[in-house]
Amino acid sequence: MRLIHFALASMLLTGCGGEEFQDLRDFVKNSGADMRGKIEPPPEVKPYEYFAYNNETNLPDPFKPRKPELRPGGGTGINQPDFDRPKEALEEFPLESLKMVGYLYRDKVGYAVIRAIDSKLYRVKAGNHMGMNFGLIKEVTDTEVKIKEMVQDSAGDWTERMSSLQLIE
Repeated sequence: MRLIHFALASMLLTGCGGEEFQDLRDFVKNSGADMRGKIEPPPEVKPYEYFAYNNETNLPDPFKPRKPELRPGGGTGINQPDFDRPKEALEEFPLESLKMVGYLYRDKVGYAVIRAIDSKLYRVKAGNHMGMNFGLIKEVTDTEVKIKEMVQDSAGDWTERMSSLQLIE
């Protein structure tokens, strides 16, 4: 008997719930119909054009090492640094590792106090050298040291570059 009551109750409940959420089901079913994205076709792939580096084009082969051309007067550039000059103590350190930690003024000459990575203090003035790029100290003020460095580019030419060390407070 209980089985019969259960079967009748389930049939009644099934008949009541038929169309109640049909509009919601239709909305969900059709909501993405017009949302198709449009993707442009990929660009046309151009075939590789082979280029031969030979004597007819007068272009250097980028895959062969080049030697710098020697210029008149020797060396590879006009602004070549003096290689025969004795090195000073601060020329064994990279300029980035040196710190200006003080300033002294004595006998009308300004001196910078420089701390190197070996934790030693060095006193320098205009005309001294520092850094690994042939840096020549051009000016010492109470807040900075201005340095002219000589750097070599890939063609072998020497160019000047200005750098400075700021006083660390």
